[in-house]
Amino acid sequence: MGTLALLDALWEMPAEKRIFGAVLLFSWTVYLWETFLAQRQRRIYKTTTHVPPELGQIMDSETFGKSRLYQLDKSTFSFWSGLYSEIEGTLILLFGGIPYLWRLSGQFCSYAGFGPEYEITQSLVFLLLATLFSALTGLPWSLYNTFVIEEKHGFNQQTLGFFMKDAIKKFVVTQCILLPVSSLLLYIIKIGGDYFFIYAWLFTLAVSLVLVTIYADYIAPLFDKFTPLPEGKLKEEIEVMAKSIDFPLTKVYVVEGSKRSSHSNAYFYGFFKNKRIVLFDTLLEEYSVLNEDIQEDSGMELRKEDEGNSEEIKAKVKNKKQGCKNEEVLAVLGHELGHWKLGHTVKNIIISQVLSFCLTVLSRRFEFQADAFAKKLGKAQDLYSALIKLNKDNLGFPVSDWLFSMWHYSHPPLLERLQALKSTKQH
Repeated sequence: MGTLALLDALWEMPAEKRIFGAVLLFSWTVYLWETFLAQRQRRIYKTTTHVPPELGQIMDSETFGKSRLYQLDKSTFSFWSGLYSEIEGTLILLFGGIPYLWRLSGQFCSYAGFGPEYEITQSLVFLLLATLFSALTGLPWSLYNTFVIEEKHGFNQQTLGFFMKDAIKKFVVTQCILLPVSSLLLYIIKIGGDYFFIYAWLFTLAVSLVLVTIYADYIAPLFDKFTPLPEGKLKEEIEVMAKSIDFPLTKVYVVEGSKRSSHSNAYFYGFFKNKRIVLFDTLLEEYSVLNEDIQEDSGMELRKEDEGNSEEIKAKVKNKKQGCKNEEVLAVLGHELGHWKLGHTVKNIIISQVLSFCLTVLSRRFEFQADAFAKKLGKAQDLYSALIKLNKDNLGFPVSDWLFSMWHYSHPPLLERLQALKSTKQH
């Protein structure tokens, strides 16, 4: 009875408070579900202390132990950072952080001579302050992750100065993209009328495609050095493999990822007949700066055996980051090219639009169900006239192509809703 009484009390609250409570409840439900799943995985990390028999031939116990400890540290960090993020978001909602930031942005605008009519300007100031707040509150967590966890497990290659310079550069570049795009999006919403959501969706889709196209050529080089893969056996074999599956390869780059981390990666990008492949230098045994440093240390060992540092150098050589041989690099690229050949990238895009369509269909179904519920309450005639007035007030066009309507409209067109109400209205 206590639970039912609580639910009844919540239902009797004003609508805005019910929505507010529902948002918080949903957010914490998702957080608790994800935490539950994470704890299940953490239990695996804690209880699996020996190499499983099926991995015995391909992983030694030392590597397995290091991996296990690394994952445990990451899961601990993820738990606390996730908890902080959830509490921070809850406090912002409870204490009106978003309205306060909006008022503060309005004050900044008024100081600069912009009145309340400059909504887009105030919105941009709001976005700037919000992203600045997010960057500052997230900075300690990022520092800890980089200079404690990643450093402890031998992955971090950054200095504090490089990290801070990089963080500032990322913030500036983000604002240079975010603010102009947001201003255009807000303007489209402002002038878009009843169909603003269609125009906004088309605009965001176009921006996403442009950013994907220009990222590696114009944005990524602001942070990392990209150099063409030198002529040689590896490049020739990559080109042969790409040609064998009709992959329209134009360039192969090596990115200097080793100045940040010893983690390895490879990816491809580009549309249509202009594809590029990017290899991290840490993936390539022959190009890794880390291996070069260790080779220099190995040479020093021969010259300084009498200086008492040979044990440290031997440890370095033993634990050096191997990278991959050419054949292994080609295998990794074969996997990545498989995503392209099998159409996974296109399928992901298509599936995301199908999910959007399903949500639209579901939303339309909900609208009809809500209309039907109003009919059961004896409100069919009043709802019928209200829908006509609302459509008139908003200058909504009442006739729609069925396919266009089915794909784009989260709410059914007026005539369809009126038709569904008509029979009951007449009765």
